[in-house]
Amino acid sequence: MSKELYKRVFVIVCDSMGIGHAEDAALFGDEGANTIGHICEAKDGLNVINMEGLGLGNLGDFKGIHPIAHPLGTTATLKEVSNGKDTMTGHWEMMGLKVTKPFKTFTDTGFPEEFIKLFEEKTGRKCLGNYAESGTKILDDLGEKQLETGDWIVYTSADSVFQIAANEEIIPLEELYEARELLMDERWKVGRVIARPFVGRKKGEFKRTPNRHDYALKPFGKTVLNRLKDAGLDVVGVGKIPDIFVDEGITKGIHTVSNKDGMEKTIELAKENHHGLIFVNLVDFDAVYGHRRNAIGYGDAIEEFDAQLSDLMAAINDDDLIMITADHGNDPTWKGTDHTREHVPLLIYSKSLHHPKNLGLLESYAVIGATIADNFNVENPGIGESILKELERDA
Repeated sequence: MSKELYKRVFVIVCDSMGIGHAEDAALFGDEGANTIGHICEAKDGLNVINMEGLGLGNLGDFKGIHPIAHPLGTTATLKEVSNGKDTMTGHWEMMGLKVTKPFKTFTDTGFPEEFIKLFEEKTGRKCLGNYAESGTKILDDLGEKQLETGDWIVYTSADSVFQIAANEEIIPLEELYEARELLMDERWKVGRVIARPFVGRKKGEFKRTPNRHDYALKPFGKTVLNRLKDAGLDVVGVGKIPDIFVDEGITKGIHTVSNKDGMEKTIELAKENHHGLIFVNLVDFDAVYGHRRNAIGYGDAIEEFDAQLSDLMAAINDDDLIMITADHGNDPTWKGTDHTREHVPLLIYSKSLHHPKNLGLLESYAVIGATIADNFNVENPGIGESILKELERDA
């Protein structure tokens, strides 16, 4: 086996931070979408000095993010080859799985009456809602009604997800956590069921609690994460990474409450002694700003992330590698509230990176997992071509 080039790899997924519509975007109704590009226009430019220095401005025409002749990072544009534009599809592809059958969504219709009836019979409670909505707004709309009736609040989003909200003061958490199995029926199989506990007694005062649980489909095949774990390497999942992979291939999960918290915990991990992968998802970009079509807030969040990125870049060792990417787009200026089919950035940094360069458009997000597998001398069980040879470092 060849010697490892890097002892630790940090993969940071800026959830939904696309950089322009993909070639097949028209098939998804997304031709013209550009998450970062349109945020830059809405904000009259972004102040992201660290990502600009890594070469983000070399990947597109983004107002206020300048191209750099000699960037600090190696860059690439990644094309999604799976059929879909959701969280699980993007992350699974990163680690080697090509999704050919997209997960079902119920954004426009809600869940079928047949399903709702079965769910009510199984759980012994009626359902309120059953439409796509923001998780905080639906509590204001239906939270008081749930207190009166004891019914579930059920809703969905642009993702393949069935969300169940229950006030902890009237519905026990254990009861809330028992609803997954029914959704495995092929007629309405969804990627995730999310149990959303909350507290409060009246509109304007309802607040979600940290007791959220996600129940996701297991990956349909082995991923690079499994091979890393089998080889005795660390696979630390930060944020919702353990949920996305249903703990498959994860050696340690770290819960986060915000992008800022996720980055703070990642910076602390950089100061510890690990050997393997630290895999981070920063979901606020998508959940708090993209779906709510808040371009200004999204831009502010990118700037906050960029400021924290300098601390992570300072904290890593010479034999560490950082890979910054996204799992899909979510253009906050686009129609509806759905994700957008976009290319995503790949910004790669190491203190000892020898010859930074722009690798152009690369086939598949799976470049990331393939490169990680190559670095740690483990089998890549799925798709993806390694670019490790492009990431020379000083001896």
